[in-house]
Amino acid sequence: MHEEEPAATDYSTSSSSCALVGDTAQEEPGSVTPSSPQIPRGVCSPPIAMASSESSQCHAGSSTEEEEGAGLSQDKDARQMRIDAFRKDKLDKIVLLLLQKYQRNEQITMEEVVHMVDHDSPDDFPVIFREICECMRLDFGIIIKEVDSRAHAYELFSTLGLTYSGILDDTDQIIPKGDLLILILSLIFLRGNHISEEHLKEIVRHRKVLAERAHIAFEDAWKFIREDLVRAEYLAYQQVPTSDPAQYEFLWGPRALTETTKMKVLEHAIMLDEEDPRA
Repeated sequence: MHEEEPAATDYSTSSSSCALVGDTAQEEPGSVTPSSPQIPRGVCSPPIAMASSESSQCHAGSSTEEEEGAGLSQDKDARQMRIDAFRKDKLDKIVLLLLQKYQRNEQITMEEVVHMVDHDSPDDFPVIFREICECMRLDFGIIIKEVDSRAHAYELFSTLGLTYSGILDDTDQIIPKGDLLILILSLIFLRGNHISEEHLKEIVRHRKVLAERAHIAFEDAWKFIREDLVRAEYLAYQQVPTSDPAQYEFLWGPRALTETTKMKVLEHAIMLDEEDPRA
């Protein structure tokens, strides 16, 4: 299993990592695309053919521009619908397979990724691959980095060091569960190395991601925290000293202290806040 110290280049400028760029970003000049579905080497960026086509016809008549604009808008809407369907139907399964590769310290090839995605529209693959890279990086602190450009082979490097073994062994809410673990470790650190049970309950209960993104019920999220994470020793659950009546709190468990550090978790939280304040 590979662990990589967090660095700014890991997140944005490394030529060998999955650089996450916006939908309007362009490929670097002279980049080489391996094979269909086309993906720039080591970079998760979308195709630029559409942008180039639009630019070359910028002096066409107004009616033509309107027609082309409508067509481009429809294409964009259709693509977004396909990406949303991918998120709903396949992303959790692919994340699980990538986590298993990471835990076994195995490489993954672009051919395997294409097979896992199994998407009807090859033109969508660069966007989908970027979506996968983004999910692994933001939700699990794992970077997908190209290590063999000839074989199109990738390795998964962790900036956090968390293994997730034993707590994310199926696709049942795998992404929000990964989010919750990192969130709670961050909260415990930022609140003086402990957080009360009642305060954590309120945070989890009102966290918008539970309803808007993950569709995970509070009861399921709390069971994962109170039972699974405590059993796996990512969290420690204990009575607050001298509390009467008894109150309880969460601390980092021995496994969290072994696998990661408070500075790595803090740096990941800062990175999330800078790149996506909603996180």
